[in-house]
Amino acid sequence: MRTLIPVLALALGALAQDPPAPAPAPPPAPAVPKAAEDDPVVIIQTSMGDIRVRLFKSEAPKTVENFLALAEGAKEWKDSKTGNMVKRPFYDGLVFHRVIKGFMIQGGCPRGDGTGDPGYKFDDEISAKGLGLDTAKALVNGKPPHPSLQVQEEADMWRNVYGPLMAKMGIRSQEELDKRKAEVEKKVTELTVKEALENLGYVYVDNGSAHEPKKGSLAMANSGPNTNGSQFYLNLADTPWLAGRHTVFGEVVLGMDVLEKIGDVKVGPAARPVADVRILSIRLAPAGAEKPVEAPKPDAPPAPPK
Repeated sequence: MRTLIPVLALALGALAQDPPAPAPAPPPAPAVPKAAEDDPVVIIQTSMGDIRVRLFKSEAPKTVENFLALAEGAKEWKDSKTGNMVKRPFYDGLVFHRVIKGFMIQGGCPRGDGTGDPGYKFDDEISAKGLGLDTAKALVNGKPPHPSLQVQEEADMWRNVYGPLMAKMGIRSQEELDKRKAEVEKKVTELTVKEALENLGYVYVDNGSAHEPKKGSLAMANSGPNTNGSQFYLNLADTPWLAGRHTVFGEVVLGMDVLEKIGDVKVGPAARPVADVRILSIRLAPAGAEKPVEAPKPDAPPAPPK
């Protein structure tokens, strides 16, 4: 695909060299789904305090079922140390292995280094339509207006937008591109954020989670499309560049102070806390113990992750 780069040099050069164009008017914000009355609430008991989280059962049923079943020991998973299938509370005793101040805290890895899983993977449950990604244009004036495309430099543009589009269209050579230049230009103009992400392998469901990854969100960590297992993260800030890439399946309703306290711990290599911060247990809260959602504290938008 390297031979195609010169043909797109004009568009790519505009991205890399032109002064920033005026930001396009943002599309109307999608309606935020309301909490369902039967949404379960869990208590994440940590070594630094408790965090209560409401789970979006109606929007992400498979994700919520998996999380609860692992948490309460109702589902078999593969013990990475023995290779045997076991059935006991999965999260008890695990650490938050990755903590980035002003971004998120991540846990749920049985190996404690971000490489572990329960021995299986399952699909995302994300509604691109609910997030407004089906109408948002991938490019405006040759520039990506939506942060979820994660374009910061010329190479990102090729890797995340142009290259996958060419592959989707079956273009494999400079000759093919020359013949279909007009078709490519039209496709680029019409490309939505949803289509661009689908070209990267993401799959969406209309009735999936339409929650944006915001401060206090609980979402699945993954290594790409449909690679969910046991790892999750809790947002310390809004992260719009992750919209459409991770299933958001819950929100903190009590304990943001604990979450922020964990976010402030000293970390070493790979953002691992110097002193372990452990998950003591994750269990359903007693009936009637739900609390109103806390208003998040205002903060400046975080810088995109490297």
